[in-house]
Amino acid sequence: MLWAAAGVAALGFLVALEIAARRYGLPGPVTNQAREVIFAPKSGPLLYAGMALMMVVLTWRQRFIAAGVAVGIDVVFVLVRWAVGAKVTDGHPFGNGALWVILGYAVIAVTRRTGAERVLLLKGVGLGLLLVAGRKTGDAWLLITSKTRPTVLDQYVATADHALGNPSWLVGRFVAATGPIGAHVLDYVYVQLAVAAVVVALYQLRDVAAERRFPSHHLVRTFLVIGLLGPGIYMIFPVVGPVFAYGPGAFGTGGEHWAIASLWPHTPPPIHPHPMSFDALTPRNCMPSLHTAWATAIFIHTRKGPRVLRWAGTFWLIATLGATLGFGYHYGVDLVAGAVFSVTVEAALRSLDRGWDRSGTLLVAYGTVVFAALLTSYRFLPVEMAEHPWLCGPLLILAMASVVYGFVRTTKQWETSTGTVQRPEPQPALA
Repeated sequence: MLWAAAGVAALGFLVALEIAARRYGLPGPVTNQAREVIFAPKSGPLLYAGMALMMVVLTWRQRFIAAGVAVGIDVVFVLVRWAVGAKVTDGHPFGNGALWVILGYAVIAVTRRTGAERVLLLKGVGLGLLLVAGRKTGDAWLLITSKTRPTVLDQYVATADHALGNPSWLVGRFVAATGPIGAHVLDYVYVQLAVAAVVVALYQLRDVAAERRFPSHHLVRTFLVIGLLGPGIYMIFPVVGPVFAYGPGAFGTGGEHWAIASLWPHTPPPIHPHPMSFDALTPRNCMPSLHTAWATAIFIHTRKGPRVLRWAGTFWLIATLGATLGFGYHYGVDLVAGAVFSVTVEAALRSLDRGWDRSGTLLVAYGTVVFAALLTSYRFLPVEMAEHPWLCGPLLILAMASVVYGFVRTTKQWETSTGTVQRPEPQPALA
């Protein structure tokens, strides 16, 4: 019943976003996903990552068959497009096969499975489709933010960022100095964040096929909840980012005539915050930095994995932070808020999984208060933060570190309490 209710709620949310997008004359998440059954998908790797998540419920023989069918279907699509002269100008020429396989197993679950096996297979299909639908949902949310929030608060955030030394301006100059190699590496890390999350999730879900059940908590849950809640905050605190608000930047992209001036990444912004109008195309998707939140979640979930996975999680976090700042997509204070947001969401999901107790409730409440305090200070105290950087900068880092410390301390207590084994009382020896 819980999974059915979640499925109905997700479907209703997608339909609502579809209607909202249609009001602005553009297709919504349902239409865009349906198109990818036939037309070239926007992200082929993401569709294959979704199929990989679905296959955690299958046996190895079934996995090989599913992968072979997906590749075969993609080959047919490529040949048909070549034969009719249909060029792929946007997206990837592959990925349709993966979506067909996912949908095919949904049909198999309903028509050929019963009982617990049907439920398990539907869970796997739902997991794969949720990852794919999450991308489409995010695209619809970004459209809505650009259409409904004509005024942005970039000047406030840029002013508050003086407290941290304008890290986006600093890292932007560094990335530009590394040339195309550094930029391409960071761009790949930034774009393929969801695929990295799937790799970690596959490790966490590696025993599902054998145990015939999912673990109570895994990375995909955190990833999806972050993506669900984050865009709502975009509506409250609309920000477009340094490269758009302060010029075309070092990589030739930006806000053009909507920008205040061509300042990023060479000239720090002035300390005179005012609301500013912006175009109806650029997403207001900076506060908080969800890429930072997702990369933080990946880092947290790799801490219990093998050494290679831990190193990969650390690399992905550092590279994502470098990309978000170095490409001018985010301010430094966005990253602080994103990290606090991610840790708070992770704490809430773990508390929900193990049952709410005093320590979990206090941790989630504290993280929520710190996150709200950060956004409030960015909006109403940016000038004071910029004028006292040696005080406000360390306070920002300390606030973030306190939430992280509380999370580490609380989760260790949880692991200790659940891992403690009661020793049996000594019994008298038999005569």
